[in-house]
Amino acid sequence: MSISLDAEACVGCGGCMAVCPGMLLEADAKGKAFIRHPEDCWGCAACVKACPVEAAALYLAAEAGGRGGKLSARKEGALLHWKVTRPDGASETIIVNSQNANSY
Repeated sequence: MSISLDAEACVGCGGCMAVCPGMLLEADAKGKAFIRHPEDCWGCAACVKACPVEAAALYLAAEAGGRGGKLSARKEGALLHWKVTRPDGASETIIVNSQNANSY
């Protein structure tokens, strides 16, 4: 698994770079995030959750059952909107209250 960064959508806020535990994300000359060594990404999705504009997405590889789709997230207060976009462009959104995410 790896991360996909959309340079067109990126606003250069640096949120993804601040949370990457592998310190793999950097800013280009325009301030847009890019992943230095994609092969080193372990797919923790920290950058996906930190991105306010859905420019970061987790690539859902076919061998992992994702068939090449992407998973992105958008925060709205305590709610986290997880969006799964399939290769054909269709998408589904799952909304999770982050305050109750670890309740069992």
